[in-house]
Amino acid sequence: MRKTFKKARIGIVVLLAGLLVLTGCGSQPSAAGSGQSASAKAPIKIGIVTSQTGALEAYGQQSIRGFKLGIDYATKGTNEVAGHPIDVIIADSETRPDVAKQKAIKLLEDNKVDILVGCASSTDALAILPLAKQYKKVMVVEPAVADAITGSQWNRYIFRTGRNSSQDAIAGAAAIAKPGVKIAVLAPDNAFGRDGEKAFKLQAEKLGAKIVAQEFPAANATDFTANIQRIINAKPNYLFVIWAGANTPWQQLADMKVARKGIKLSTGAPDIAALKTMWNAVGMEGFCVYYYGLPKNPINDWLVKEHMKKYHEPPDLFTAGGMSAAMAIVTALQKTDGNANADKLISTMEGMSFETPKGEMTFRKQDHQALQTMYAIRLEKEKGVDWPVPVLMRTMTPAETAPPIQNGR
Repeated sequence: MRKTFKKARIGIVVLLAGLLVLTGCGSQPSAAGSGQSASAKAPIKIGIVTSQTGALEAYGQQSIRGFKLGIDYATKGTNEVAGHPIDVIIADSETRPDVAKQKAIKLLEDNKVDILVGCASSTDALAILPLAKQYKKVMVVEPAVADAITGSQWNRYIFRTGRNSSQDAIAGAAAIAKPGVKIAVLAPDNAFGRDGEKAFKLQAEKLGAKIVAQEFPAANATDFTANIQRIINAKPNYLFVIWAGANTPWQQLADMKVARKGIKLSTGAPDIAALKTMWNAVGMEGFCVYYYGLPKNPINDWLVKEHMKKYHEPPDLFTAGGMSAAMAIVTALQKTDGNANADKLISTMEGMSFETPKGEMTFRKQDHQALQTMYAIRLEKEKGVDWPVPVLMRTMTPAETAPPIQNGR
């Protein structure tokens, strides 16, 4: 009798153990079925909206390359922050603000991204800014430069690693403006061009120069003849050019012999593709946001080496910007232990300093604009290089090029 009871009890224990095992297996299907470890953390989703097609396609490509390299560098190749995998989702704005807005909404609603990044175009970025506030998600703006982004259209969810038009203006004006100097400005008729011209004029006039002509051709213009002729007629000492995109005016400026008419050209050194059209501007003094040979630090050394190895060409103007955006985001997430909640990120990122290929940047607390190094340069020929090379005249510190606060805070 005792043996029968003992066997029955053992049978019940075995049965219960079996049921517990079966119950345990059934209660955690996602961990076992997905191949992920039970301790795996939810991914942090970053949505990039930028130009993969359209007039600023090249800028978007640079930003994307730089961002991916930045994630790789900042996470030491793990693609994780505090155990959270980083999932980057890229959407093509087509360099059209209506499309940029639609793509951003899709990223926010369908992909449930935690952070937005973009855009190559200022008008695209301005179309998305209100969505960051509406959906309560941090947006890191790179490389769009319109002052309104961290000015009149800013909201607390917006941070910018790219420089703004006023930073360009301060650097550009410092290179050429002084009492008695007459300057003409050529800029595209869009937010980037108008904001840039406004900021440049304000700074140049503060330094005693006079603006004698302002020309705003369409952003997609290919014929600048009438604009250049009016500039020639105004007889300035300098022509300051603000431009972005593949349709640069440099060849027509050379064809119309502007420099030979006693008008000195000045601009921000553009991307390499545009530099290749600027042989007639050799000797020009201006400013530079980034050129791969200018910064001297380990991060830029790594960027140049890895970019050459992966793409067989040097990093370009906005590659460093994309990397800077990634490094800012990873730095913030490291500080929050992987918490991507917007309020947590905002309190962490305000006043935060972070390392970039250009050196240290700092998000100014009042408007979240990144203060950063700029470069005064002169274009020179360099043996074996297929474009005029920006050669450093002097480095302008983040404090020296800090733009005015324009968001009313």
